[in-house]
Amino acid sequence: MISYNRLIILLLLVCSCQTQTGKLKVVADLPLTLSEVSGIAMDKSNNVIWMVNDSGNKPVLYGVDNNGDIIKTKKIKAKNRDWEDLTMDLNGNLYIGDFGNNDNDSKALRILKISKEQLSSKKKTIEPEVIKFSYPEQKKFPPKKNKRHYDCEAFFHFNNELFLFTKSRVKKQKGKTHLYTLPTTAGKHKAKLIDTYTTCNDDECWVTSADINNTGSKMVLLTGNSVLVFSNLNANDFFKSKMERYKFTYGSQKESVIFKNDSTLLIADEYLGTSGGNVYEFKIN
Repeated sequence: MISYNRLIILLLLVCSCQTQTGKLKVVADLPLTLSEVSGIAMDKSNNVIWMVNDSGNKPVLYGVDNNGDIIKTKKIKAKNRDWEDLTMDLNGNLYIGDFGNNDNDSKALRILKISKEQLSSKKKTIEPEVIKFSYPEQKKFPPKKNKRHYDCEAFFHFNNELFLFTKSRVKKQKGKTHLYTLPTTAGKHKAKLIDTYTTCNDDECWVTSADINNTGSKMVLLTGNSVLVFSNLNANDFFKSKMERYKFTYGSQKESVIFKNDSTLLIADEYLGTSGGNVYEFKIN
């Protein structure tokens, strides 16, 4: 006769194996080393998906295969103050967005640029170029609570520029994102504000990652509860493009999104003890 405690354990195991992820198809179970994954980027030249963890973790770039196994590591000569996203340009250079700014009080915002040659080399330690920047509209550190729009977790490279999507910390405007551009050259720059957009009015509307496809015809913004797909992209005015929002039925801390191809996204989430810690495929139109 099975004991009550054993029955409970069996039921928990069955439930955990049948976690419903909706249309998010699990394609890789990430190791605990990447439990706080915050950025992913596909590098076809080196046949890896590069990944990083966010603040408080080692300044290491991890190369992961299609099964989620770490097959390469590169130590970056820079502090992981708050690494929040990755992107690559068409030449194979990688950018690490060290621009997380929860309290809107940082004056150390920057993007770390790693060349294609450094990624391909056998060197285990890399010294990146540093793109320092500030938001010209921000005058106080931190600003008043109703003006805290200077956190950022999302960016991509397009047309020789970096496009940053901020994350609002204003209580009643969590879905508001400011779009800024930056040059890709090392030095100190002022980000240029080019547009503002509101993703949704739900509790999980923060933009946590973004990507654009290789042809520049589609853009995606990831939030906690959905992904917004902008198609027939207007290169001069992204937010005037056709938009379709896909809501997730599976709740987790989704932090990263990239195009696998024009109809498939790869999405990564953090491991929260009982859920997450995976890479998913997600189909879009």
